[in-house]
Amino acid sequence: MAGDLEQVLAAVDEANAADPTFEDEGEGSEMPAALLYGRRMSSELARLFGDDVSDVLKIASRGQHIERWKIARTSYPEGRAGYLKWRRDQGRIHGEKLGALMADAGYSEEECERVGVLLRKEGIKRDDEVQMLEDTICMVFLKWYFPAFAAKHEMEKVLDIVGKTARKMSQDMRDRVLREFDLPAPLAERVTAA
Repeated sequence: MAGDLEQVLAAVDEANAADPTFEDEGEGSEMPAALLYGRRMSSELARLFGDDVSDVLKIASRGQHIERWKIARTSYPEGRAGYLKWRRDQGRIHGEKLGALMADAGYSEEECERVGVLLRKEGIKRDDEVQMLEDTICMVFLKWYFPAFAAKHEMEKVLDIVGKTARKMSQDMRDRVLREFDLPAPLAERVTAA
């Protein structure tokens, strides 16, 4: 029996609709932040790679931040080590949650385990689906979240983040960033250098 993609996506949306943080989705309308992020991920995945991708990749994209607010970043130590531990824990927990939703919807054990591989980013730069997910994450960040990030930080920090983001992307996506975004010269140089 094949899994029911729509059942899983609806379950992800239902879980993320409980996010207590709201975000402007445009035209003065607000939506729970995790729900909005998940929908942006699905939309961007389809825009970048079309609809002919695996259900597992579609689910990983939509649920990449499922119930993310439940594990606060502030519950981990300050600094890079604390941040990385928080991110690893989030990836593991999100993979387990999505795997359970997928099992309930009829997906195989292998598919349920695979979604965790994608969310933990195991095989980035070597596994096509992991890279597609990472490219989607980076494009969503640049398209919807980067301007607010850049406004809050000094230019050196912004340049550092753009460089790190670009290094995680495939060459094709870096090329698309340069075509699709009107980046100031210093930022474009960081993308090119990656």
